[in-house]
Amino acid sequence: MNQNDCFDRVYGSLIGQAVGDALGAPTEGMSVSEIADTYGWIEDFVSDDPAGTDDTEYAMLTAQIMLKYGHDLSGEHMMKEWNEALVGQQGGFFGGGFSEMNGIGNLKKGLVYPHTGSDNHERWSDGAAMRIAPVGLYCLGDPAEAARLAQIEAQISHARDGVYCAQAIAASVACAGVSEGGDWQRVIEAGMDHVPRDSWTYRKIHGAVEIGLRHTDIKSAIVELHDAVSIFYYPWADVGPEATALAYGVFAAARGAYVPAVLGGVNVGRDSDTIAAMAGAMAGALHGAEAVPARWRQQINIIKGHCIHATAGIDIMALARQLSERIAGGVQHGA
Repeated sequence: MNQNDCFDRVYGSLIGQAVGDALGAPTEGMSVSEIADTYGWIEDFVSDDPAGTDDTEYAMLTAQIMLKYGHDLSGEHMMKEWNEALVGQQGGFFGGGFSEMNGIGNLKKGLVYPHTGSDNHERWSDGAAMRIAPVGLYCLGDPAEAARLAQIEAQISHARDGVYCAQAIAASVACAGVSEGGDWQRVIEAGMDHVPRDSWTYRKIHGAVEIGLRHTDIKSAIVELHDAVSIFYYPWADVGPEATALAYGVFAAARGAYVPAVLGGVNVGRDSDTIAAMAGAMAGALHGAEAVPARWRQQINIIKGHCIHATAGIDIMALARQLSERIAGGVQHGA
């Protein structure tokens, strides 16, 4: 892959995630019917000043970490970077997810990796999967390596199924970034191949993909996906196996196409910003940046840093350029 092609896939994935996150933010926590009653079918930003949430900002932090350590990433590196970027932040974390806040709190208490993730009552949330796409991008064409590094990255705040969800998304992104648009099923398979088959995560993704494949219209797919995949007995919609499965379900129903996959994630509700972000990261890597409408790219390209202050002002296109140059050059950076 030449450098221009690499950049197109990397930027497509990073901006594809960020746009999905911003599109889905207003519908987070809503049901399909509540969204329909409030907005009809959402197909554009509903705010005049759209912005990504903690999903995008953590993903940009992960991208910076991958630029610094690459294939040499370790648990010690994750502790160092989270301590420097997050632990000392003043004024709280606007919209910060439970799993990440628990991980940061554990670091403040002196816990060390991987106990920061395992001693965490939200260790199975979608917080690691939402931020992991840059790991998959760093490992383009190598889903196994993406899953290995995803486990290392995720364990700062997660364990078990929270890690499995991250490994699935990372492996799928690594596959998508070197695949043709018609190979969307390979993207799904790459993720599922790197999740334990006896896990909650695998079962949820498998069921959601089967539902997605039964539909050719994303609007009909999200109704069945919402009703069959959602975990209604838990008070929050951030359960990793649910959100990750819904992302794969809308990706399958959209046959990997960017806009319908992301809008499916937005309109399915539940943890919609995260669902649309994960689907957008996979579809953006598969089709490249041009699949993301230009106006959406322009509106979301600069990070506002509402949650993670250290990410304020990041230019996603510039960061994608740095990451793609590293990947295309085949350089493995150590600490």
